[in-house]
Amino acid sequence: MTAEPYKPSPKRDVVRRHILGLIENTRPGTGLASERELAQQLGVSRPTVRAALDDLTRDGFLVRQRGRGTFTSPHKVTQELAGNGMAVPPAEGEWTSWVVSFAVAPALPPVAARLELSPGDPALRVTRVRLVDDEPIAIEHLELPADLVPGLQAADMETGNFYHLLRDRFGIRVAEAVQSIEPSFTNPEQAEFLDVPVYSPLLQIERTTRDTTGRVVEVTHSVYRGDRYRITSTLRLDESSG
Repeated sequence: MTAEPYKPSPKRDVVRRHILGLIENTRPGTGLASERELAQQLGVSRPTVRAALDDLTRDGFLVRQRGRGTFTSPHKVTQELAGNGMAVPPAEGEWTSWVVSFAVAPALPPVAARLELSPGDPALRVTRVRLVDDEPIAIEHLELPADLVPGLQAADMETGNFYHLLRDRFGIRVAEAVQSIEPSFTNPEQAEFLDVPVYSPLLQIERTTRDTTGRVVEVTHSVYRGDRYRITSTLRLDESSG
């Protein structure tokens, strides 16, 4: 027996159309009226309003913040993805970082393999929360050979472009990176750092970066909020494409 396709109720459609109209005519991040107020305005029950809000939240139109209410989805930070990493325009907004941990330790075999070091060589491991205009957007875990960055301090990782720091202070020029991107969801620790509910959507990015001599200078594992960050790319196609 074939299941009937899911169809929202007419009353839920009324709520959905009303809220989509609000989204179209208000700024990103605008707070909505309470469920009780919306139910009174639209002549429907609170469970109907709640179900419509749940649908729109899953679809990415709304964001629910614990203890604060429901808001239209904020503007997304956009990063262009290009072939030449150093030519990628900077992402939008003012980026800063909160350094959670910063430590040098002998590289265990898995870390040594990623950084192409010998086991026991010193490796620097950094975890930082990336913020855009003071709002948490990403969590970044970096590993790099400690000998490449003598004297680097946690405070150096709080502002500015890390690749520019490598170039200007340590004479390291990055040349290429292999990067993978896949969807994921927040675990409780990530949700707390990013101030979002558990199981919120993420973009998970892993990158291995080499300099002009072919050395691995950085291995990074990052997670970006799916509701606030997007990646765009420009494709150049010829007649053989597709």
